[in-house]
Amino acid sequence: MFPKYDVIVVGAGHAGCEAAHAAAKMGSKVLLCTMNMNTIAQMSCNPAMGGVAKGQIVREIDALGGMSGIISDKSMIQFRMLNRSKGPAMWSPRTQNDRMRFAEEWRLALEQTPNVDFWQEMISGLLVKDGRVRGVRTGIGIEIESETVVLTNGTFLNGIIHIGEKQFGGGRTGESAAKGITEQLVQLGFEAGRMKTGTPPRVDGRSLDYSKMEEQLGDEQPEKFSYLELTRPLETQKSCWITYTNKEVHQTLETGFDRSPMFNGRIQGLGPRYCPSIEDKINRFAERERHQIFVEPEGWNTVEIYVNGFSTSLPEDVQYKALRLIPGFENAKMFRPGYAIEYDFFPPTQLKLTLETHLIENLYFAGQINGTTGYEEAACQGLMAGINASLKVQEKDPLVLQRSEAYIGVLIDDLINKGTEEPYRMFTSRAEFRLLLRQDNADLRLTDIGHKIGLADEERHQSMLDKKSQTAKLINDLKQKRFAPEEINAGLTEIETAAITEKISAEKLLKRPQIGIEELKKIHPDLKAYLGKYSKEVLEQAEVQIKYDSYLEKEKQMVEKLSNMENFRIPPKFDYLSIAALSNEARQKLNKIRPETMGQASRISGVSPADLSILTVYLGR
Repeated sequence: MFPKYDVIVVGAGHAGCEAAHAAAKMGSKVLLCTMNMNTIAQMSCNPAMGGVAKGQIVREIDALGGMSGIISDKSMIQFRMLNRSKGPAMWSPRTQNDRMRFAEEWRLALEQTPNVDFWQEMISGLLVKDGRVRGVRTGIGIEIESETVVLTNGTFLNGIIHIGEKQFGGGRTGESAAKGITEQLVQLGFEAGRMKTGTPPRVDGRSLDYSKMEEQLGDEQPEKFSYLELTRPLETQKSCWITYTNKEVHQTLETGFDRSPMFNGRIQGLGPRYCPSIEDKINRFAERERHQIFVEPEGWNTVEIYVNGFSTSLPEDVQYKALRLIPGFENAKMFRPGYAIEYDFFPPTQLKLTLETHLIENLYFAGQINGTTGYEEAACQGLMAGINASLKVQEKDPLVLQRSEAYIGVLIDDLINKGTEEPYRMFTSRAEFRLLLRQDNADLRLTDIGHKIGLADEERHQSMLDKKSQTAKLINDLKQKRFAPEEINAGLTEIETAAITEKISAEKLLKRPQIGIEELKKIHPDLKAYLGKYSKEVLEQAEVQIKYDSYLEKEKQMVEKLSNMENFRIPPKFDYLSIAALSNEARQKLNKIRPETMGQASRISGVSPADLSILTVYLGR
């Protein structure tokens, strides 16, 4: 009935979709298995993509040849570049999306991708022989063979939904949990744990009074995620809105605490620290009189509203009473209550940097099964797992992105070497080279890599090369273009920056804090005419490179210093347990994680500088 596949992907959420698309585009024969083909790429929680650090990840996925950026652009209803008031390392693109259109665009994209087959059924187990995965077993007992398997099960592994004192099995509201895989993996020797996440109630937008809220508009000049010309910025946008909780809301919520699964011990899994439930917020931050609520439309043509900031597992009657005390929500009608969900995950220290498991060859984990939270974190793991599964089948070298190359590299390196005891979320502060890892240069960093492995096509690669050469030419020309005081002092005075007394280059003018590209255009008509020839992306890239030149050079020098440790490779079967001079913790951690390089070993918590020195001596022998 089935051919033997190169890659089977289990789960069709954000991770599964990226894994299936990447592997298929690289030439592998792929089967994407999902319990419901109508919920492929479902936005289970908020209808948005990107945000702080997450937007950089979406840009990186796009630069490598993945689809999340394109799908987000095609389904966006609002675009905002966050943190524009800060330096470029902090700028983070974010889209508000049409939930139904997002899922539809992903399904259409996968159906139009050659080499992708679909199968709708629960996968209950893996086919494993001689320490290697051989395929999957479905709920009705069908065995499907493959060279590799990528597990992207999301919140479905033994998922339990909690609403007050009610609890029932499910991976998402209205959908069944997945059973069998956890039990088999534990029998094979894997360590498993439980995590928790939650979602807020959805309400009828027609029942809200927006006059009592603050309107949150999109950017006046909206941009987009994808570097390709395939998508276009929005011409019209939908607004979001902001309102706040108050003391009365908090007091009403507290009346349900005795029935809360969060506080009566029924929920054992740890929830996300940086996206807590509303009951957790008012419990932990009792001194705060209000908390922000983002009122987010779920699409162009629906009245459904996502109440961001009000995630909860309290009884539905308490949710409803408290909601109606929020300004603008006095007459709110609830479509469905919020809930918490507990699910199985597998500590990611059991993986290689390729996301292949140590215990079972050719088996890859991606997404929330690794303890992460967020669509973007899941999608980039799926992309990397799909890439590496395909490369493994093709008997080619794996792809591992370094911390200095991508936020994706930071995320995976953190997971493998540090593990996580709570849902992991990406922040710019996690990246030590964040000025190098900006959202504007993801294509310059990664598209060449994507092109070499057969994922980024020639059009994308040529577009990046054009941008790179035009940026270099522009920077060089700005260094050469020089102006005398009498030519530009009037223009400098007009934009309230100091006049000059001798000739100066346009590049040095651009280094001034008061002068950006737009100000440069006002200084002299020749500059306005010349700069008008370049695209916004090239102008922005040149401005950042010129203004932050010395800082960028320092980060590059730091990367070069650290590269020696990254290039110092450790034999795969090195015997750490035999080195008595290592601390007990270092021996255990090194033996479990099995770092591939000294650089990776240095980032494992519990491995001290003294341990690294001892290890270097033994490796030198």
